[in-house]
Amino acid sequence: MTAGPLAGIRILEAGHILAGPYASMLLSDLGAEVTKIEPPTGDMSRQVSDAYFASLNRGKRSVCLDLTTPAGQNGLHELVAGAHALIVNQKPSAIRKLGLTYEALRPHNEKIVCVAITGYGLHAGDDPAFDYVIQAATGVAAMTGEPDGPPTLPGYSAADNSAGLTAALGLLAQILSGRGGQIEVSLRDVMLSQLNYKASAYLNEGDPPVRHPYGAHAFYVPAQLFPTADGHLAMFLTHDRYWRTFVAETAIDPAEVAAFPTMADRAAHREEVVAVVTRALAADTARNWEARLRPLGLPVAAVRTLPEALADAPDAIIEAGGFRLIASPIRIAGHTPSYRPPPTLGQHTPT
Repeated sequence: MTAGPLAGIRILEAGHILAGPYASMLLSDLGAEVTKIEPPTGDMSRQVSDAYFASLNRGKRSVCLDLTTPAGQNGLHELVAGAHALIVNQKPSAIRKLGLTYEALRPHNEKIVCVAITGYGLHAGDDPAFDYVIQAATGVAAMTGEPDGPPTLPGYSAADNSAGLTAALGLLAQILSGRGGQIEVSLRDVMLSQLNYKASAYLNEGDPPVRHPYGAHAFYVPAQLFPTADGHLAMFLTHDRYWRTFVAETAIDPAEVAAFPTMADRAAHREEVVAVVTRALAADTARNWEARLRPLGLPVAAVRTLPEALADAPDAIIEAGGFRLIASPIRIAGHTPSYRPPPTLGQHTPT
């Protein structure tokens, strides 16, 4: 097995809770040496639970520095001199006050890449910007849920995780350029960018997003959750070939669907199509439908709980320091990540 593709890359992380730590953990899994700079009280996620902290900080080194003091700043500058990049997710005023910008660190390493993850931008003020707040502010919550129900938030931290992925991408791109510099990644911009086709439909055609029952897709029909004899089935039938295969397997009367043989026809007859599909799927359970339809090449899945999903994906679970965690989603031929334990607070602080 080869060393990770990022072997030899040294990254500093002055982050807390999720977005910054997730970004640097992904890079650590790829072979980078990540040093986590923690205040004397530690990353706030240490106060949540050991398992929470481990899920975002495995394989890192921990150096305890009080960046509000001259000694802490000296320690920071020594680390920066030998680093390729710094990731930070804190309030903009704190990032500047603690000297965690490229402008402040350039005298110590002209080629360092500084990535600032904030709510709205490094120069946009300190308005609180937690994940759920961003999902509300960017329209995600308003377009999620049943048509006659309240706005709904996803069951996990979509904005923080997406910002971490984006930050890691930006960091690597700038390192590859060979130039140092400041990179900004805001949770607001990340979530708006992920609304791509929905935003484009409104900006270019004046069509605001509309909620459909069971989370149905705006353009493709049938593409949503469906109730079955037991459980719910997610189905995403786009191609006409998918539709013909589904009709044949479920023994739907061809006369019932004669009016919508194409994708455009089905979109124009959404309610009729959904009614036909719902009746057909009531004849069996979600798990059985999955077992029947997947071998035919149809994109379907029974709705699983998290425990059920993990039981079905043992290859996605690894162990690091006694914690069972989710493996890196990036699989590289010839490289197996070294999943090491999360560090204790200040474990690698020079004595």
